Amino acid sequence: MADENAFEEFIRAQARNLREGDSPPKSREEWEKRRRNLREQIQAAIGPAPDKACDLEPRILDTLEREGYTIEKLLFQSRPDVWVTASAYVPKLADGAKAPAVLVVHGHWAWARRDPVVQARCLGLVKLGFFVLAVDAFGAGERYTNPARGTYHGALYGATLWPTGHTLLGMQVYDNRRAVDYLLTRKEVNGKFGITGASGGGNQSMNAGAMDDRLLAVVPVCSVGNYQAYLRAACCVCEVLPGALKFTEEGDVLGLVAPRALLVLNATRDGIQFSPAEAQKSVARAKEIYKLLGEEQKVRHDIFESVHDYNRPMREAMYGWMTLHLKGEGKGEPIAEPAHTVEKPEDLACFRDPSDRPKGFLTPPLFAGKVGRELVAKVDKLAPDHPEMWEATANNLRDSLKKALGELVVDRNAKLVDMAVLGSEIRFGGVFKLDVEPSVTIKAVLHGEAPRGKSRAKTVEFSLRDMPGLASQIPLLRPKEHLVLRPVLRVTRGQLPIGGAIAGAPDHTPAEHALWIGRPLLAQWATDAISSLWAIDNWDNQIPIHVVSIGPAAILTLVAIQHAPDRLKTVTLLDPLVSLVTSEPYASGTPMGILAPGILKVGDIPHLAALLAPRRLVIAGGVSPQGKKLSQKELEDAFRFTTGVYKAMKASEKLTIVAEPDWKKIEL
Repeated sequence: MADENAFEEFIRAQARNLREGDSPPKSREEWEKRRRNLREQIQAAIGPAPDKACDLEPRILDTLEREGYTIEKLLFQSRPDVWVTASAYVPKLADGAKAPAVLVVHGHWAWARRDPVVQARCLGLVKLGFFVLAVDAFGAGERYTNPARGTYHGALYGATLWPTGHTLLGMQVYDNRRAVDYLLTRKEVNGKFGITGASGGGNQSMNAGAMDDRLLAVVPVCSVGNYQAYLRAACCVCEVLPGALKFTEEGDVLGLVAPRALLVLNATRDGIQFSPAEAQKSVARAKEIYKLLGEEQKVRHDIFESVHDYNRPMREAMYGWMTLHLKGEGKGEPIAEPAHTVEKPEDLACFRDPSDRPKGFLTPPLFAGKVGRELVAKVDKLAPDHPEMWEATANNLRDSLKKALGELVVDRNAKLVDMAVLGSEIRFGGVFKLDVEPSVTIKAVLHGEAPRGKSRAKTVEFSLRDMPGLASQIPLLRPKEHLVLRPVLRVTRGQLPIGGAIAGAPDHTPAEHALWIGRPLLAQWATDAISSLWAIDNWDNQIPIHVVSIGPAAILTLVAIQHAPDRLKTVTLLDPLVSLVTSEPYASGTPMGILAPGILKVGDIPHLAALLAPRRLVIAGGVSPQGKKLSQKELEDAFRFTTGVYKAMKASEKLTIVAEPDWKKIEL
């Protein structure tokens, strides 16, 4: 995939193939069945929700008195130690009177729920007689590690959740469900609820409305488009529904709101993923479902001449919609916004300092670390006492790996096809192409000092970064008559599309796009690696194969090795990432593509390394998820499970773990 656009074209073609058979339901019965299945599929994709809701433990921390309403600084618990910071706008009602409530969810505005753009609709709604609850999204606003203006809960920060099987989207959907639970406890609320938000908040609104029937009026703003359009842009990880295009398109998700009221607002000058043209495709599909249910009047699509925003005309359209469907007043036409004055963001803060937050207050990385440790502890209990026990366990782990990553493409007939001859300074070598799966070709460079049939050993070197040639630092892999193959895996080494790197994640956008079609980059890279191993084996199949993996490529190597030729002799991991479990964001530069959703349910990197036993394995150095170089003791502690398996397999001599390798003393 030398062309930087080839990967994106491949992903979009895969998406088209997945959804080419889409059609609207033909009957109520068909829709009800699809509706049940779709909700189950969405829940499975966004991550688990607790079997039992915890106590909300709501706390009103302070109250601001204003003319006609009050603003409460509010805190409640959605999951154990997952606290939601919020603002409640409470209208002053006559004794015994109650009001409908609107849940306001923000997008990527600088101050989250306290941003002036978000405050504007809260104030407009409360002055029109609605109870309003504005919440900070998980990891945003006052729920960020160190709250400040402009913090971002996406990229490598929010993606810490992926290996645990959780997602930012799933955490948000559940938080919003618990927000409705909280609203049910308020004596001022009459039990009728709506939800609205823009951008990422609009995405939250759509998904919350799709999954919670208590939300009677749903208004997503500058957020509805088409899932396939997401494959033409970058988005926040909070908007990614992993594997969505394997089972649905956005139109059916909008349809899950039916027969409740749905108003979709778009802007003419928005990004392609939120453009009116793409939104019209999804709204048209939703309208088919509303028509089937006899509720055509409850869905509307309005388009505004605007940039990406939630401006006054949009808000006024929302006020009219909420008034009709929550109060039963008017005809749903825009209602003029009452005059209001926004508060200073700092005056709405629940806490003056992060240290004032409840003990054990979980941010996305802290939650990911907690869940990750629990998952790893379960796999650690599978440590074997004898070879037979491990063989059964290893087979189960391999089966679980297939479920987590999907079926890998294994081409045992893969071949290197010569593209060009390298310079004369290399006695033998060339640039080859390698077909790794239908419509996907990668480049591979072969270096060596012997023609085909005359070599004594072969090495395949895997790296995700532009640092080829590190295997040559190992003297034992530099004898004469030795071949080294360096495949250039898809979307690595200068092949990233423009705009693909965001907030420290070098492969941010390709990694997200891969998830939309249900094929994590980790699985795609493993496919490239498997073909490379078989191709070099087919090049000269009478000699052993050594594998050298560099840095974060370790995990894809360990996955690929499960499908390697029998002639694989040694695997050497140079400075691998030793764990995916972390309570802090991953180091800047960490490939987001290795963070496959749910991989820790199978096992961590040391558990995958144990699957190599009794093959020869050398672990030379290692780094933490934050990029810290590990000492000898730290490295041995990290790979304790791997060591135990090699011991149980009576192959301890086949495992070397060394922080500072002396290659003269290491036998490959």
